[in-house]
Amino acid sequence: MKNLLFVLFILPFCVFSQEKITGTITENINNKEVPLSGANVYWLNTQVGTVTNFDGNFELNYKPEYKKMVISFVGYKTDTISVDSPKKIRHSLKSTANLDEITITARQKASSRSFIQSQNVINVSSAELLKAACCNLAESFETNPSIDVNFADAISGTRQIKMLGLTSPYILITTENVPSIRGASQAYGLSFIPGTWVESIQITKGAGSVVNGYESIAGQINAELQKPMMDDKLFVNAYGSGNGRFELNTHLNTKLSERWSTGLYIHGNMRETEFDKNDDSFLDAPLMQQINVMNRWQYTDTENGYVGFFNVRYLNDEKQTGQTIFNPKEDRGTTNAWGSEIKTQRVDVSGNFGYVNPDVPWQTAGVQMAFSHHDQESYFGLNNYNIQHNSLYVKLLYNSIISDSRHKIKTGVSGTYDGYNELVYTENFNRVENSVGAFFEYNFDNLNDLSYSFGIRGDVHNTLGAFVTPRFHLRYTPWNKSAIRVSAGRGKRSANIFAENQSLFATSRSFNILNNGGNIYGLDPEIAWNYGISYMQGFNIFSRKADITLDFYRTDFVNQIVVDWENPQQINFYNLEGESFSNNFQAEFNYNPFEHFDMRLAYKYYDVETTYLSGKKQTPLTPNHRFFANASYETHQTAKGGNWKFDATYNYVGEQRFASNESYLNTIGLSEFSPSISTLNAQVTKVFSPNFEIYVGGENITNVKQQNPIVGSDNPFGTTFDTTYVYGPIFGSSYYAGLRYRIN
Repeated sequence: MKNLLFVLFILPFCVFSQEKITGTITENINNKEVPLSGANVYWLNTQVGTVTNFDGNFELNYKPEYKKMVISFVGYKTDTISVDSPKKIRHSLKSTANLDEITITARQKASSRSFIQSQNVINVSSAELLKAACCNLAESFETNPSIDVNFADAISGTRQIKMLGLTSPYILITTENVPSIRGASQAYGLSFIPGTWVESIQITKGAGSVVNGYESIAGQINAELQKPMMDDKLFVNAYGSGNGRFELNTHLNTKLSERWSTGLYIHGNMRETEFDKNDDSFLDAPLMQQINVMNRWQYTDTENGYVGFFNVRYLNDEKQTGQTIFNPKEDRGTTNAWGSEIKTQRVDVSGNFGYVNPDVPWQTAGVQMAFSHHDQESYFGLNNYNIQHNSLYVKLLYNSIISDSRHKIKTGVSGTYDGYNELVYTENFNRVENSVGAFFEYNFDNLNDLSYSFGIRGDVHNTLGAFVTPRFHLRYTPWNKSAIRVSAGRGKRSANIFAENQSLFATSRSFNILNNGGNIYGLDPEIAWNYGISYMQGFNIFSRKADITLDFYRTDFVNQIVVDWENPQQINFYNLEGESFSNNFQAEFNYNPFEHFDMRLAYKYYDVETTYLSGKKQTPLTPNHRFFANASYETHQTAKGGNWKFDATYNYVGEQRFASNESYLNTIGLSEFSPSISTLNAQVTKVFSPNFEIYVGGENITNVKQQNPIVGSDNPFGTTFDTTYVYGPIFGSSYYAGLRYRIN
């Protein structure tokens, strides 16, 4: 979050021999300034220049002899402005007289990668999120091939995401670069962030930055929230689905003064209709209701270099699932009928505060703080699971340069506190984790063909011990419109074995921890190395833009907490003894064959294996092959700003291995591998004006359904009951409609 720069007391310690200019280039859409990505900024009559990043920001070397700065972009009037000193610049480009909003909309990419960043980052804008019914963050990746979205089990309706073949606990998930989906919220937390609250998403593959912590192994997903100063004064989104889900989102933003703005964000969803389309006596989708309210404050004083955000949020989420005849008041704790309830209350308080030195704009500093209280009470049949989690996070950060703008540094300290109180069946597991660490990251960019970053951090943790985390990223451009990236890094984390695997409570299996004398549930911390290489090439086909990206990443576990459900009667947790790795290859092709039409194709190959007590095997429910296709088209806008938008997404998922031995699988009616499946989603949006639009869509239009997703559904208290053998859709096809209304 490059403009969210933070307040800190650290004094400058570098000697600067070259000055630089920083700034932001914007465009005006509907009387609102929007960051302009890819604008050219250079000094007149020189070859010294740069382009703005995804947020419209740039930085450029400055010398006293540079007097005129040129700012240009195709379809906009080129501006030349006078500059007599190194200072922060904010400038808005105007479209040329013969162009209108059609050019603006068609030019902007809803999802993009940078050719100049050293890290492999996919930027997802709010326009991409509107291509599907992304009611929450877990559903925001349906149109992105880098993230896999699957159902965690056959009853809870919970979406689970994977990156590089690894589940979400191995992904650092942050909200405005503050760790947010972790600990107690790992299983359901992605459904606690409404999609309309999200302004953009940054997906980083492989080793992340040491600035954001030591836990990232597969990558990082960062969600930027809507900013009260940039968001609409009023925004309303209403949604209804054929699967019984209804949702209402309202944003109310007020500018209190030139420096202060506040926003009230209200989200509610519910499902009260029971569905059992496969006649197995269990609900296909849970009954649920959620109320989610956030008050967000923004302070901006560009003249003096201060910026800040302060958020307070309250969440109440309730789910009921199980047999259709289950009545919680009468049947809980009995064998009359099998049912489950999951009730979560959560309070979040966070603040980001930053300072940019107006006289020396490359010196920035800040502080991030976040506190959360998470309280979940739940049961799954006769299995009880409750968890309370209090979390505190503080980070101090300082940014500067060494010698000139080619050499940038980030340094700071961070601290965490996590207090857990868990009830598993009838046994209490209580623990406190705390850590303090310091980090340093050096970034080099010659503004031409080479950039790299090296980061290192040291942490002292009360249960993980003292350890060092190194991370490295490099980008090289051998020829025009190309980028080769290499990365490597280490991650370390404590596994919350029960919170991260809550779907396993909805089985008849017993839980066993094979104690090896570790500090967390008797187990050791998880440690892994991630290595990656990526090649991106842009080119033209029939004078239309296209690009292709080839990625290969490997994750090697030094230690992993193995979740072993090869024994059909047990779930065993133990430290890895042997080899565990994940190999992921992805090829992605993007093409704009004609105006207003974009297509994206991707193929992914996974080789994910773990050593179990019964030997090394392919990780269950992880396909070797996946194929993805997305197409989107927009018609030309009318004089009143209206148009049509069409989007379609196709997914093919290859066969997946089921856990347990073949003889047992035959007994319960399953073979060793699932069949391959294909799904199709589509959405049509009619934009009547910049203020009002409606949309209709379908999910799983081909009506693919997994047969008998719940094993032993006829005897849910028997020894074979299991809801985790899920490889595909359960509900079948579902259609939805909604509207969006805004006042700018």
